[in-house]
Amino acid sequence: MSRLSLNQKTTNSWSLREAIDGTVAAGLSSIGIWREPLAEAGLENARNWLADTGLRVSSLCRGGFFTAADPAQIEAAHADNLRAIDEAAAIGTDTLCLVPGGLPDGDRDLIGARSRAAEAIGRLVPYARERGIRLGIEPMNPIYAADRGVVSTLGQALDIAEQFGADEVGVVFDTFHVWWDPALREQILRAGERIYSYQICDWITPLPADTLLARGMMGDGHIDFGVITGWVTETGYSGDVEVEIFNADIWATPGEQVLATMTERYTELVEPYL
Repeated sequence: MSRLSLNQKTTNSWSLREAIDGTVAAGLSSIGIWREPLAEAGLENARNWLADTGLRVSSLCRGGFFTAADPAQIEAAHADNLRAIDEAAAIGTDTLCLVPGGLPDGDRDLIGARSRAAEAIGRLVPYARERGIRLGIEPMNPIYAADRGVVSTLGQALDIAEQFGADEVGVVFDTFHVWWDPALREQILRAGERIYSYQICDWITPLPADTLLARGMMGDGHIDFGVITGWVTETGYSGDVEVEIFNADIWATPGEQVLATMTERYTELVEPYL
């Protein structure tokens, strides 16, 4: 399980300290951290806890939300993303996950919103490069195009990333968001060294009323993790595999139990194909 990482959102009820301790207790060597609990804990505390345990930070979630058209909102988003880059550097990860953002209120210009996201990412690149941080664009399932992610496919994310160096901008992709794409193998192979993070969880049906909480534990839904993981392996990817699950029932389950199930499913469904 040397490559299995707990994305902190999977045990959403845990504080950062609890998530770090739970990750170590489960025998894992890496964790994906979210900015909100990081802010609650404080950067200095987080650095000390990580150093004491020796945990690797697979990624920081999240920056992004670049699609505003109002100049003041554009500048506010830019400033927040600069802070996110600094936070990533402070906790020792080299990958900042970027969620592009949805359509601004009353805006139907999807193409324009994607263009603004690309421009905003380009503006961040020099600052991120100076601090050793790679910017990973996360394509979002099309059900979130209006409110969360105007970049819907791995191909669209790569169209943006390829405007920059392979060590500057790449992709963070989650099976939940991209499993349905008929061009997925082609785009995974195209991504190659631009794959900064591979995240996993399942697509379950029926979808809940709040589709943000629609992700399931691996093996509980419809995704063929062996096939997709095999394609990722073809690229030579050797990084961490993060389990990131948004699900009310899983969040209500004791974290230790979630980690036990997570490691069991990973060992059965994913690890043999790495």
